[in-house]
Amino acid sequence: MEQVSESTGRAPLDVVEVREGMFGVRGSGDTSGFGGLRRVVALPGPSQRPYGSYFDEVVDVLAEVLGEAGVDYDDAVEKVVVFRDECTLFVRREHLPLVARSLRDDQDLRFELCLGVSGVHYPEDEGRELHAVYPLFSVTHNRAIRLEVAVPDADPHIPSIIDTYPANDWHEREVWDFFGVIFDGHPSLARIQMPDDWPGHPQRKDYPLGGIPVEYKGATVPSPDNRRSYN
Repeated sequence: MEQVSESTGRAPLDVVEVREGMFGVRGSGDTSGFGGLRRVVALPGPSQRPYGSYFDEVVDVLAEVLGEAGVDYDDAVEKVVVFRDECTLFVRREHLPLVARSLRDDQDLRFELCLGVSGVHYPEDEGRELHAVYPLFSVTHNRAIRLEVAVPDADPHIPSIIDTYPANDWHEREVWDFFGVIFDGHPSLARIQMPDDWPGHPQRKDYPLGGIPVEYKGATVPSPDNRRSYN
């Protein structure tokens, strides 16, 4: 992922993709009149200390707890991103179970709730195409942070954390169903909304649009690319 620094002195941006034209047309003429439009798709880069709010305290306590477990903080956490007053810890996948358990159990952290896991697909983010995002909330301290894990499309494995947060059971199944992320250690990683024999993962950005016949109460509805058009 390419990084570019802003002239304002703020943290660098992680450039994911550069899009051209209004609708991303490639290989043919752009008749929209916006063929010269160029848009940079970028994510906020790593933030510098101090992070502000309670974020510094959370990071310091987590580093101490991980150290007591024999894991160096810098080995477990890739970066911390503070953006729009929200804090995200990017965690290396092999350390995710320990980080999640530490955040839940330590008395100074106590993030008792994990509000599920969401999948994100960045096809142009080479080597980090699939992301899993875990929102955490501490009822005890009234605090919220996020964990994020990025893995390559060629090796989409992330350890399951349902031993720590059992309510993530169905959420992990949904991310597997729609994005193809494999949660190692999940007791029943089966599709939750699509049929068991459904090919592919339909919320990925490289999944084909339309062309799927739909049956409803005995009647067949033509796929979007085969319906009648009115000129």
